[in-house]
Amino acid sequence: MTPLFRKFLGLNWLLFANIIALMIFGVFAVYSACWMREHSNLSDKWRDQVYWMLIGLVFFFAASLIDYKWVRYLGIPFYLAATGLLIFTTFFGIEINGTRAWLDFGPVLLQPSQLAIAGGVIALALALCTLHKLHPVFRSSFVRLFVTGIIAVIPFVFVLIQGDFGSALVWVPVYGAMVLIGNIPIRYLVVIVLSVTMFLPFAFFFGLKDYQKKRITTQIEMLQGKKVNIRAEAYSAYNNLLAIGSGGWGGKGFKNPDTVNNKGFISPDTAINDFIFPVLAEEHGFRGSLLMLGGFMLLLLQCVYVAFYSRDLMGRLLVVGVVGLLFAHIYQNVGMNLLIMPITGIPLPLISYGGTFTIVILFLLGLVQSVWVHRIDPDEKAARPVLQIEHLD
Repeated sequence: MTPLFRKFLGLNWLLFANIIALMIFGVFAVYSACWMREHSNLSDKWRDQVYWMLIGLVFFFAASLIDYKWVRYLGIPFYLAATGLLIFTTFFGIEINGTRAWLDFGPVLLQPSQLAIAGGVIALALALCTLHKLHPVFRSSFVRLFVTGIIAVIPFVFVLIQGDFGSALVWVPVYGAMVLIGNIPIRYLVVIVLSVTMFLPFAFFFGLKDYQKKRITTQIEMLQGKKVNIRAEAYSAYNNLLAIGSGGWGGKGFKNPDTVNNKGFISPDTAINDFIFPVLAEEHGFRGSLLMLGGFMLLLLQCVYVAFYSRDLMGRLLVVGVVGLLFAHIYQNVGMNLLIMPITGIPLPLISYGGTFTIVILFLLGLVQSVWVHRIDPDEKAARPVLQIEHLD
């Protein structure tokens, strides 16, 4: 048996089955959101999603079968290249719905902010587990916190400048989870959290654009029961809530013409990605939504399980970064449609339509698989004594 085939057999197949199940559910969800758009190019988006997932599976298996220790040699170049593309996009990218976050490569639109978060997870993991070995000055927790903060802040700021508040917000739990596991004393993290909280009012009044402020204030007013304009700033929030609430326990059923989405009250461009949860909740009800969220919970728990069995800190940090990224996307996407988070452009992992995001998520989940496959150190395994049994004649 070849070592590569042995690695293939050693994959965490329960984790892989969980990923495949969510991907199938995602294709079905995209189809549910766009099948009625017969006279536009949106009706075939579910087929495009299948192609993106197949490409993503190639990256998934490649990342799974290659020892993640090689990431330390590719992490910094990947981070620098992705951040460079992100900065270039900030000034020369394509603007869609008020966000300049895409690069046009003919038939394909590339979103560098998704590449940057993947590069950031790898770079942060590398910095947190190796900086203290480079020079005695990096043994200081404050110095390591400062260096890793610079790694996270640069892409965070440029994503904010692009107007993609949702993708920028993801950096907060990713960075917080990784430095917590990376042996940074919790007192430093408490000071950071309190400092950020203190500056939140300044960020709201001076950092957000007018339409972003309006989204937040409108949702607060809706939660307070105040009157809002459902034909203007409250249009998306109202119709998303209407779709979710009208689904009830069992939902209205697949291809039901009497749904909020089929009647066109959810934007066709966002129904397949950012607002795909209301489409699912309306068609499949609370039961279907609970099934999907249960699948995500199982996925996150399995990743945490893999982190516990990692052979070193590097693998543990990679997995924790991926868990933080997945949790942030799931919580923000579902939360914004339930009015517990501000509405921002952020997709639901493995469910929403999106080429760059799908490939990046599958690549990162491949790294999680690599941590599992290579959980036993080859040098340690080779040093183990071999039990020899003597045969008596």
